[in-house]
Amino acid sequence: MKPGTRNGLTAAFFNILLGLMILVSPQSTSALMGDITNDPSKIVEKYLSLDSRGARLNARSFEVLRPYINWKEEPAWGSVVVISKYEVIEDVTQWTIINKLEALIPVTYQVVGYMNWETASFYAESHNEIQKFHIKEFQNQWKIVAPLIRPHVGKNRLLDFVRLERLNEVSKVKKAALRRLEEQLGKVK
Repeated sequence: MKPGTRNGLTAAFFNILLGLMILVSPQSTSALMGDITNDPSKIVEKYLSLDSRGARLNARSFEVLRPYINWKEEPAWGSVVVISKYEVIEDVTQWTIINKLEALIPVTYQVVGYMNWETASFYAESHNEIQKFHIKEFQNQWKIVAPLIRPHVGKNRLLDFVRLERLNEVSKVKKAALRRLEEQLGKVK
C-alpha cells in the first residue's frame, strides 16, 4: 500500500458508510432535519443511531451529526463507551418539560465496558446508564444542546472499526495491540 493511502481508504470507507446510513433511514426528510412539528425524540433517536454506528469515531464523519446538535465541534475522546443497546424513552410523562420548546428526554444505555484508544485496551464493566438529552428549538428545528458525552458505540460496530484499523496499521507493535483489543471485544457478550 502506498504511503498516505490508509487515511484515504479509511475516509472513503466512513464516507460511504455514513452516506448509506442516511439513505437507508425510513424517516422523512423533514423528520431527519428536526422540523419543530415533528416528535423531538426522533431527533434524539437519529443522533443515537449514528453515534452507536461510530459517526463520532472519525472527525470527518462528525458533519453528519450537525443537523441534530447545537455544538460546533467534537472533542478528541481518549476512550469510547461500548454498548449493547440503547433506548430513547418516548413516553412524554417521563420527560422533563422545561417549556413548549425545550425538554429533557431520558435515554437508557446498556453499557458493556470502555475502550481506551491510547492503550488499545477494553475494560469490561456492565451496567445501565441513564442520560437526559436536552433538546431545544433553534430556528424552527429541534437540536440537542446537551449532554456532550463520550461516544457510545455498539460493540459489533466498534469491533469492525478495530479490525479495519488493524488491517491498515503498518506498525507491528500497534498491529499486535489492535489484535489483542479485537480479541477482547470479540469475547464480550
